[in-house]
Amino acid sequence: MNSKNLIQIKQFCLYHEIENTFITELNNYGLVEIIIQDENEYLEPDQLPVIEKMIRMHYDLKINLEGIDAITHLLNKIEILQQNLNTAHNKLRLFEQNEAE
Repeated sequence: MNSKNLIQIKQFCLYHEIENTFITELNNYGLVEIIIQDENEYLEPDQLPVIEKMIRMHYDLKINLEGIDAITHLLNKIEILQQNLNTAHNKLRLFEQNEAE
């Protein structure tokens, strides 16, 4: 993997003014994936929006890591259910179109 596309955790934490241990704890909960290359820790860019939400939950709303884990799990379930609902809605619309013809 090319480290040019990765975000170094030290730099990310400095920018957001948070401790590196917060990202490590998110990794311990399985909420983010840390990539280690050349003795440096990195994050993939597609993880950043989710991590920034978790930062706001923890630092602004004072939600602990267990709460963040539960909230993230529930939000993922909601997203899956929404996708299933959209699929069922599309199938119903197709069925109704075929019935009207």
